[in-house]
Amino acid sequence: MLFAVRMDVDIPRGLDPEVRADLVAREKAYCHELQKSGTWVHIWRCVGQYANLSVFDVEDNEELHRVLWNLPLFPFMKIDVTALAQHPSDLAAGELLA
Repeated sequence: MLFAVRMDVDIPRGLDPEVRADLVAREKAYCHELQKSGTWVHIWRCVGQYANLSVFDVEDNEELHRVLWNLPLFPFMKIDVTALAQHPSDLAAGELLA
């Protein structure tokens, strides 16, 4: 199942710099691990914001829930999830169905 996920990050300004650096480093490593496994298919920065728009390819809602809850920055995120389905007008989808 494909999901579009927008993540807006709001790390408290008063957070200890070492704690912040550790969180950000662990977040990056986890993101890279998920990309290499094919779970985190795309990630785009939202210009001018501490936010991203990503696409995840997971088995079901529960897997996505586990993936998101394991993000080191999860406690500092507002997350919006949209389930995706192939559109019948997508030319690439037509090639797959032909």
